[in-house]
Amino acid sequence: MLVSENIIEAINEQVGKEFEASLQYEAISAHFAAESLPHLSRHFAKQAEEEREHAHRFMRFVIDAGGRVKIPGIAAPQCSFESAREAVRLSLEREIAVTSLINRIVDLALKENDHITNNFLQWFLKEQLEEVSSMDQLLKIVERAGESNLLLVEQLLAEEKEKLLRAKIEDEEEEDEE
Repeated sequence: MLVSENIIEAINEQVGKEFEASLQYEAISAHFAAESLPHLSRHFAKQAEEEREHAHRFMRFVIDAGGRVKIPGIAAPQCSFESAREAVRLSLEREIAVTSLINRIVDLALKENDHITNNFLQWFLKEQLEEVSSMDQLLKIVERAGESNLLLVEQLLAEEKEKLLRAKIEDEEEEDEE
């Protein structure tokens, strides 16, 4: 095996945390859908998908390193929220907690002089910086808008989606020209 049992165990725990985060985002997505806020709902559904992808990356690493994937039990997600702010704040807190857990695995890898795991985790550290930053920004926007103006948040998310679609189309057109 390329990495220690301690590393495999820590990464298996992380797999559970990633699936737990995915379920929490699914619950938040459902909450926003029930509140007739489709763009917030889609935003969190996309986040749920990303968290599942993260879990699968960790699982692939365990397998590639010669270990066995052991997915731990996960806690049920919180399903009801008093406000949009509460739901987004929970998401930010979860992202910060996940970052801390990944940092602990990095610390373990460094302690064990495990450069393979350390290298693998660098992508996740960059990803977590982006996740925490974007969730913090969304929380600030939701707080600034307030519960009575969540349609402004919806409009902002719709505009961001439109910009991303335009950029994707432009990239595809450039590739076709080459």
